[in-house]
Amino acid sequence: MENFIVSARKYRPQTFDTVVGQDPISSTLKNAIRTNHLAQAYLFCGPRGVGKTTCARILAKTINCFNRTKNIEACDECESCKSFNSGHSLNIYELDAASNNSVDDIRNLINQVSFAPQIGSHKVYIIDEVHMLSQQAFNAFLKTLEEPPKHAIFILATTEKHKIIPTILSRCQIFDFNRIKIEDTVGHLASIAKKEKVKAEEDALHIIAQKSDGAMRDALSIFDQMVSLSGDSITYKSVIENLSILDYDYYFKVTDALLSQNTSASLLIFNEILNKGFDGHNFLNGLAEHFRNLLVCRDETTLQLMEVSASIRERYKTQSKKTEPEFLLRGLGLLNKADVQYKASRNQRLLVELTLLQLCSLQSMGANTEKKSEVIGIAPIPSSPPRSAIALREGEKAETVQKSEKVVSVVKEAAAVYMKTTTEPVAQKISSPPLPPKEIPVRPANGKIPIKGNMLSISAMTNGNGAAKIAGKTTAAAHTSTSAEAKDLLTAWNDFAESFKKKNKINLYSTLTSRKPVQEGDSMISFSVLNQVQEDEINFLKTDLLVFLRSEMKNPGIQFKIIVDKSDIERKPYTGEEKFQRLSEKNPALNSLRQKFNLEIDF
Repeated sequence: MENFIVSARKYRPQTFDTVVGQDPISSTLKNAIRTNHLAQAYLFCGPRGVGKTTCARILAKTINCFNRTKNIEACDECESCKSFNSGHSLNIYELDAASNNSVDDIRNLINQVSFAPQIGSHKVYIIDEVHMLSQQAFNAFLKTLEEPPKHAIFILATTEKHKIIPTILSRCQIFDFNRIKIEDTVGHLASIAKKEKVKAEEDALHIIAQKSDGAMRDALSIFDQMVSLSGDSITYKSVIENLSILDYDYYFKVTDALLSQNTSASLLIFNEILNKGFDGHNFLNGLAEHFRNLLVCRDETTLQLMEVSASIRERYKTQSKKTEPEFLLRGLGLLNKADVQYKASRNQRLLVELTLLQLCSLQSMGANTEKKSEVIGIAPIPSSPPRSAIALREGEKAETVQKSEKVVSVVKEAAAVYMKTTTEPVAQKISSPPLPPKEIPVRPANGKIPIKGNMLSISAMTNGNGAAKIAGKTTAAAHTSTSAEAKDLLTAWNDFAESFKKKNKINLYSTLTSRKPVQEGDSMISFSVLNQVQEDEINFLKTDLLVFLRSEMKNPGIQFKIIVDKSDIERKPYTGEEKFQRLSEKNPALNSLRQKFNLEIDF
């Protein structure tokens, strides 16, 4: 029984021309070999499975080939190429930095660099997952990486470029590998299926390519899995069942139900999807992707943005003719909102069902918007007419038009009356003499209408300029209540300090109560502190203190300043030298004693 070799190893590219999806990088490396402009260090970075290690091996093989072709490819016939193909080449040294990431491992590598190659012209060192090296190992590698021997070339490969220190990056030529396009992946899988004599549907290969997310190694692993499941025939149905992928048919059915405002059908389709074990969140994302594809395929110039097979693309074109851009844009907004709310929702199924109901109502909302716009005389938003199951009869349409015309005429008459009433008083003010003051009733607190003797005139309520006056008693009462509510400075200050005492912030409480604030004029308050530390503490509380004082004292114009007062404070000695100076001032004999015996101060 022959040993099975996975497709990722069996069909690994051996030349630059067979590398899939990385043509710019392959061309650059071939030109560097042709012109003999090889750098001492390369850094290949990019996502998994895109050919970083493969290109490193091909570069090492081609450099040491004795009989390179005109297209700058290895010949596979010389002694160097044969030893490389058999895995016994002494010119290529591969190191896995994930398991050899210490300084000792890098030191052993540096010791090997000094030895010249036995066969070929260069010794190539391929370090995979180089971002796993420790900081010390990176630093130990710097000198050798910058100035290696002439025969040494380093090729570093990583999936996380941001973890590599800048001093390493500055010593390398950096090549960024891109994700492999779906079309390139499908073409490569089709060629392998032909070599393996496996019949594969194009739609099935597209699903495999989309599932691989731009990684060829993942695509080949899924391909082997499908071959093990289906044998020599890979179908679209078997792929979506085995990979747990929601079929395109469900999205087309749901969209048709939404366009026809069939709420029951959309809910039943969603229930069927849940019964098959699919997640509601994936359904929301898939439906949003479906709406996006419908928007894209409306224009021939944007068809290239759709990464689906030809048959699926035709289905999208057919359904896009039934939809309007406004419906799709509003639908995408609802789906995006539901996507954000999904994880936080306790009833996730209800959230998805509510979103489907809202999508069903978009068509009727568009129709109502048009009707309202016609009534008030505003241009309606362009949208398609609602697709209802029962069309209006001709008589009903005519009756609707007549009602709309009557409503428009009534609105116009009302607008004319309104304009007339608003312009007449202006003319009366200019031409007519002032009217005598009219009396209006004032409703007392008990809610009863007073008798005629308690009536106040408009002239008593307004001044000569027409501005409203407040009765004297009312003004005095309001002023008295405001004054009663306002606190004096010391009371408000102590209340603010007490709040810190309740929070067990004794230091702040002591600082605030150590001295009393002083009010200068109506709006300036000053507070003196003892040192810089207290000043920093008060500055930290300054904003909250101002808000509190303005609120409690009913004075929004209050300002605040801090004064550091050191005039009457005698600083206490802290260090040993300060203590000695203080004692020597009181007793000068201490200083002479210190000089006589050459004594030192104990700090």
